[in-house]
Amino acid sequence: MRRRTRTGEAMRRAARAFVFMLVACLVLPLAATAQPRTYAVETAIVADIEGPIGPATTLLVENALDEAVAAPGGMLVLRMDTPGGLDSAMRDIVRLILAAPVPVATYVAPAGARAASAGTYILYASHVAAMAPSTSLGAATPVSMGGGGDETLARKATNDAVAFILGLAELRGRDAGFAEAAVREAKTLTATDAVQDGVVEILAADVEAMLREAAGQVVSLGEASVALETAGARVVAHEPGFLAQALAILTNPNVAYILLLIGIYGIIFEFANPGMIFSGVIGAISLLLGLYALNFLPIDVTGVLLLFLGIALMVAEVFAPSFGALGIGGAVAFAFGSFILFDSDVPGFGLSPAVALVATGATALLLTLVLAAAVRALRRPPASGDEALVDETGRVLHWEGFSGEVEIHGERWRAQAPEPLAAGELVRVSARKGLTLDVERMPGGTRPAARPAAR
Repeated sequence: MRRRTRTGEAMRRAARAFVFMLVACLVLPLAATAQPRTYAVETAIVADIEGPIGPATTLLVENALDEAVAAPGGMLVLRMDTPGGLDSAMRDIVRLILAAPVPVATYVAPAGARAASAGTYILYASHVAAMAPSTSLGAATPVSMGGGGDETLARKATNDAVAFILGLAELRGRDAGFAEAAVREAKTLTATDAVQDGVVEILAADVEAMLREAAGQVVSLGEASVALETAGARVVAHEPGFLAQALAILTNPNVAYILLLIGIYGIIFEFANPGMIFSGVIGAISLLLGLYALNFLPIDVTGVLLLFLGIALMVAEVFAPSFGALGIGGAVAFAFGSFILFDSDVPGFGLSPAVALVATGATALLLTLVLAAAVRALRRPPASGDEALVDETGRVLHWEGFSGEVEIHGERWRAQAPEPLAAGELVRVSARKGLTLDVERMPGGTRPAARPAAR
């Protein structure tokens, strides 16, 4: 009986040992996997996003991200204050953040800043979301490019934007309710409410405080989870490169508009006065730069057509005077085209009304006055050179055979003719060869009044 008891006890012990070993084999790897590795942030690259988000912003983020990747223990901090911007540029930036091999934090700052519209999507895509006190985010409803009023298209754009931001909220574990409301209802939140509602993780007064608060936060880099260790991180400001700065200037709607007009003016004046070269070169360069900028901007085709129609009508007024009808019509078409040239619904990408009005007045003045003066100068008879004497009349002073001297405007000239002439006869200049004039006899016995010299 004892032997059976001892045998059963041994079997129970062996079973418990087997179960313990089995649990250890299953739990220990899972525990090791659940424990994220530490990512020590040594360098925080801070890039400032100020103003509307466009192609220049995409290039800025790309360059700053490359700098963060190259830095030891790099992390990118996007310090943001934006009213929104282009959907295409926003999606490019989001793709850069999602594929980033280093942590990316979006920090809405300084006080009074906002991450509206496109900025809200970028904040949701970032590994770390932070805001300074007295800042806000939201109002992410998409706007229709070109001012279209089709409800079906608007609904499709809104649903697409909702799905996009909900995917980002799910990926980063942020509040999805506000994300959808920000798109469908243009809802906004203050920094304090955003932290309470789980939209952002950190409320900090500056970048250094934000980095301290980010210590220990677990983020996903690709398929791996890492815990941020930000103690002692060095803050380095990113300096935008020349290309990013130049693209930011060119894609300003006011600058692109002015470059386009300078290009048109230069080419028109080059055709009106061939040989100037300077106006043609400047015009061609400006026109190409303007067209390059328009390629990135939300433009309305109707506005472009009205712009060129207005210029064509004002030019036609110069060559075919119509008592101002063409000029006035051209100025009106030009003004309307200027105001609707850019899609003003896209934040930060509208044309300044003052620039449009000044440009309309300047264009009307240049094309109707300056260009008209240039055309009149071209039509005026030459006042100097060989052509100035052609068709002028004079009197023969003395003549021998087929050559002699004539008087024109009180000046004595050597002359030659295809026939003999007599002193006192009236002649007309047909050509000039150096200091000798080719003349021919004029019919009639009296000398006609000489054409006055052009002044």
